[in-house]
Amino acid sequence: MADMTGRGVVISGGSRGIGLAIGKACAAAGAHVAILAKTVEPHPKLPGTIHTAAAEIEAAGRAHGAKALPILCDIRDETATAEAVAQAADVFGRIDAVVNNASAISLTPTLGTDVKRFDLMTGVNSRGTFVLTQACLPHLLKSDRGHILTLSPPLDLDPKWFAGHAAYSLAKYGMSLLTHAWAAEFAGKVAANCLWPRTAIDTAAVRNVLGGDAMAARCRTDAVMADAALAILRRSVDFSGWFVLDDLMLAAEGVTDFEAYAVTPGAELFIDFFVPADAPQPEAAGGVVGWRAPSL
Repeated sequence: MADMTGRGVVISGGSRGIGLAIGKACAAAGAHVAILAKTVEPHPKLPGTIHTAAAEIEAAGRAHGAKALPILCDIRDETATAEAVAQAADVFGRIDAVVNNASAISLTPTLGTDVKRFDLMTGVNSRGTFVLTQACLPHLLKSDRGHILTLSPPLDLDPKWFAGHAAYSLAKYGMSLLTHAWAAEFAGKVAANCLWPRTAIDTAAVRNVLGGDAMAARCRTDAVMADAALAILRRSVDFSGWFVLDDLMLAAEGVTDFEAYAVTPGAELFIDFFVPADAPQPEAAGGVVGWRAPSL
């Protein structure tokens, strides 16, 4: 696999959870990592700040001399985002990958979703993904392995993924559609792929919003997404336009023991939203890592 040493990676929302795990994995592989997030002071219900996250990332990459750059930034603010990306490029000397991880969630029905909440999800998820990627693209185009990686679902239009939480689905699918567009627009120059987990991941959102400790016990750890993300970022620009499922990517890389990622080994796992019904199991995938966008 391609070397990550000295590469520059920008991650949105990387102060905890999956974003932090991806940052640590990239640093452990030798990459410099900038995290753009809003948490500066400790939160009573949310672990970590941009500073504690940077310390963990730097510790993970210490053997390679990897740098971690914590930047206070709300990706809904295009000026602040452009300044943050410029800062990362100045410190690292390059940006080779952007990971669109930041996301807002509210699984509320249409009549139960106020417009302010709609605007938050759209602003962070789809608009924020556009703003950050747009700011990174001039640098990605200079890289020999520029990569846009977005944590958003495959474009499965089964109505069950929309009923009950239309606003959230629109915001998440917006991230996927943008990445699909970039795969075509920058083909051969910058890779653009989406990554999604087969199972729910043990994060603060799961514990605080979706289901508490009982649901977390049926999740996988964020390491499964971090390992899959790193595998994608190590590929060439020709690997583009895919909606990747985490364990299918890892199976294609030779991983066979997925129990190691389970919060509770042997537990029945909670399948995540937006996973297509025809998703193959890793052992039967035959190297298939996910899906291309369907022709509508």
